[in-house]
Amino acid sequence: MSLQTPDKIRTLQRKLYCKAKAEPAFRFYVLYDKICRDDILHHAYRLARANAGSPGVDGVTFERIEAAGAQEWLEGVREELVAETYRPQPVRRVMLPKPGGGERPLGIPTIRDRVVQTAAKLVLEPIFEADFEDSAYGYRPNRGGGQAIKEVHRLICRGYTDVVDADLSGYFDSIPHSDLLRSVARRVVDRHVLHLIKMWLKSPIEERDGNGKRRMHGGRKATRGTPQDGVASPLLANIYMNRFLKHWRQTDRSEAFRAHVVAYADDFVILSRGCAEEALAWTKAVMTKLGLTLNEANTSVRNARQEHFDFLGYTFGPEYFRKDGHWYLGASPSRKSVQRLKDKVGDLLVPGDMGTWPDVRNRLNRLLRGWSAYFSYGTRLQAYRAVDHHVYESVRHFLVRRHHVPGRGNRRFSYDYVYGDGGVMRLRNAHIGPPPKAGR
Repeated sequence: MSLQTPDKIRTLQRKLYCKAKAEPAFRFYVLYDKICRDDILHHAYRLARANAGSPGVDGVTFERIEAAGAQEWLEGVREELVAETYRPQPVRRVMLPKPGGGERPLGIPTIRDRVVQTAAKLVLEPIFEADFEDSAYGYRPNRGGGQAIKEVHRLICRGYTDVVDADLSGYFDSIPHSDLLRSVARRVVDRHVLHLIKMWLKSPIEERDGNGKRRMHGGRKATRGTPQDGVASPLLANIYMNRFLKHWRQTDRSEAFRAHVVAYADDFVILSRGCAEEALAWTKAVMTKLGLTLNEANTSVRNARQEHFDFLGYTFGPEYFRKDGHWYLGASPSRKSVQRLKDKVGDLLVPGDMGTWPDVRNRLNRLLRGWSAYFSYGTRLQAYRAVDHHVYESVRHFLVRRHHVPGRGNRRFSYDYVYGDGGVMRLRNAHIGPPPKAGR
């Protein structure tokens, strides 16, 4: 199943982007018919299928759809859209534990709603991409956390070391519907598209307790929030966050505060040369006007030359090069990121796993490969050493239990065996270059 965007769809997206980029005040009146197109709905289904995920409140899975006939199912979805009888179903909410404690709500729309949202995103994203600020990196084509991390590191090395480490309280749950829809309507005037978005924002949330008792909340009376992990939610969240970033640029805050913003969705830092407190005060006032709130407990001002701060899984701040003792401004995997990986390794190497060792090892290597691909920038030798040691100990314990080896098994399952014949990926075998250059 190819996930490459078909040429016809890519051509449409390019035309929409170019039109929006060339005419910043242009408003799009006819878009709904494009969301209803067969080719767009089919590609949206392929994308949703590739992302897999759990079923929504209706319990319908991809396997069930394909057993009955995906083509007929998609035709039914298209007929509902064209007849304007489509109505989204409630969003199933589950609570996931957060690494730092507490829980994070996860909203799971039905597959039908995920496909329609994906189709809408294919059409709407190019339009808003033309408007998004360069300082935004989250949930955007050809952009990502790695680029944001490199930009933060580049800026602190250039002297922007007075840092506002900001945190918004429940951003996705706090976005005001009316203001968000106005932001969308600045570009999209098609009433059918606006109605689609409004229906998604007003979709009820279904939760079930430990006894399976169903509880509904939200719905038509809801005035805030867009469910996290819905397909359309990241785009809508970016549209609203862009109001802050655009206002920053239009009011020349970079010059006034001698500062730059780097944002990844709702997670952002302000890097300044001596004006961090002023930038924070201004940000609080603007966020209040937007109906958002900074989390006071998790928002702080740091001097990156003397203190560390975390952003997108990395720790930034002063480091020492062991070979010659000089200090530099470094970027390295944070302790929390290393601990999260250790926890995932522990969850994978459970004693009751009945899979063959090659299967278990391959899952472990995929985990390590994905983690090291993201954490491949900056000073990472110490983090890699910690991970390698933990993985070795965990694998050794796993194999000792599986093979009922007496004692600790250090001889049979030595370090060289685990990372040699055992086939486990050793992070330190990845290239570890010199620390990034920075001013003293």
